[in-house]
Amino acid sequence: MTGHVTIGWKESIALPGWGIDAMTAKLDTGARGSAIDVARIEMLDGNRVRFDVILDRGAATRFRTVEAEIAGEVRVRSSNGIMQRRVRVRTGVLLGGVLKETEFSLVSRKRMIHRVLLGRRFMGGTFFVDSSRRYVLGKPTAAKNKAKTRKHP
Repeated sequence: MTGHVTIGWKESIALPGWGIDAMTAKLDTGARGSAIDVARIEMLDGNRVRFDVILDRGAATRFRTVEAEIAGEVRVRSSNGIMQRRVRVRTGVLLGGVLKETEFSLVSRKRMIHRVLLGRRFMGGTFFVDSSRRYVLGKPTAAKNKAKTRKHP
């Protein structure tokens, strides 16, 4: 496994292209794709979408509004077994000093513990997950995200 970065099943990541300095992510080898917790998905002209990334499980009023190009749509069987159609967007994920581009499906994860789930497509060829550990790359620092705070409708 030469050249792979060892990570735990839970790590702190950044999404620099979206101005997000720190979020906790679950690294899920059982999931193929990646997903991020969002609210207020708004389809825009020119194959674009606007959405609010929920930054904190304990405070859904902390969010970052992002506008991105739509990378496609995907049909996903969620953890409760229901098929859903989701919009996908692409951005860079910074983990352990490695900046790697990945696609996220946009979904409400308010009933889930982690705001971000990173699947095998993200990890493949770069990361080795030690499922017995978390925060191998260091404990998360206090998020410096300058988030908007307001109630979602």
